[in-house]
Amino acid sequence: MNAVAILGLLTDLVLAVSVLMLSIWIVLTPDRLRAVVGFLANGILIALVWMRLGAPDVALTEAIIGGGLVTLLLLGASARVPPESARNAFADRDRWPLHLLAALLAAVVAVGLALVVLNLPEPAPSLASAVATELPATAVDNPVTAVLMAFRAVDTLFETVVLVVALIAFWSLIPEGAWFQRAGWLPLREPAPALVLLGRVLPPFGILTAVHLFWIGTTLPGGKFQAGALLAAIWALVLIAGLSQPMAAAQRLPRLLVVMGPTVFFAVGLAGFWLAGDFLAYPSGLEKPLILIIEAVLMLSVAAALGLILAGLPPAPGSLEQRR
Repeated sequence: MNAVAILGLLTDLVLAVSVLMLSIWIVLTPDRLRAVVGFLANGILIALVWMRLGAPDVALTEAIIGGGLVTLLLLGASARVPPESARNAFADRDRWPLHLLAALLAAVVAVGLALVVLNLPEPAPSLASAVATELPATAVDNPVTAVLMAFRAVDTLFETVVLVVALIAFWSLIPEGAWFQRAGWLPLREPAPALVLLGRVLPPFGILTAVHLFWIGTTLPGGKFQAGALLAAIWALVLIAGLSQPMAAAQRLPRLLVVMGPTVFFAVGLAGFWLAGDFLAYPSGLEKPLILIIEAVLMLSVAAALGLILAGLPPAPGSLEQRR
């Protein structure tokens, strides 16, 4: 074994131990702010694990979702939970059977996954060769994008529809009479000066990075979902810092942005009957331009849907939160 292989093995070992120990610490620590910061660090470490496993697209998604959007969501929630509630939750000794059951179920899942991985056949079953053979027909060099937008485009279409349905289900919780009210959950009443500074400095860089991730998605790791999630995270940061106001659910612009992606995707699919003889079939020579158009509008739809969910629900008319 050469020095490079030994260094790689040590890196994998350090990452595995760090993720395991940090996960245990996040669960056990009684300080919710430290737990959120630990969750952010854990998301970054898991992204590095995916990079070591040779899955850069998954690593980008984990870094943005696990290390970005979910952390913002947890940070906003932790800032609004009274300290007494957190202390009482950890001091409640009557819940230890539930905690023990959760730990046992997690252990069973972990052992099951380990057994599956250790018992995989050699070589592992894969469709990579078939994808590589058909990749030139899509005019897309990134196999992940080709699979999502060509080989299983129907599944991807329905996944975008599911995101719209999730937002509709979330909005069904809006109190009666509050549809024209702006959501007040995410913005902090007194954001720290450092947070305000980040909210002013980071958005231009975040938008440029999102556009870059979208544009290279057809040739390199990246794409619509990673770019849309990054845009949603930047939008959430601006809202938390109090530099902008959330959109009301009754406004037309957010609704238009959310449904625009699946609508364009479905329209291109229907046009495939006329242009290429089948649903979601791309005519020869127009594969890459059509995929870029679909990905562009889907990026905006993903950003809008995730951002609106992160913004939370508007307060009920006459509630204490609305009076504040």
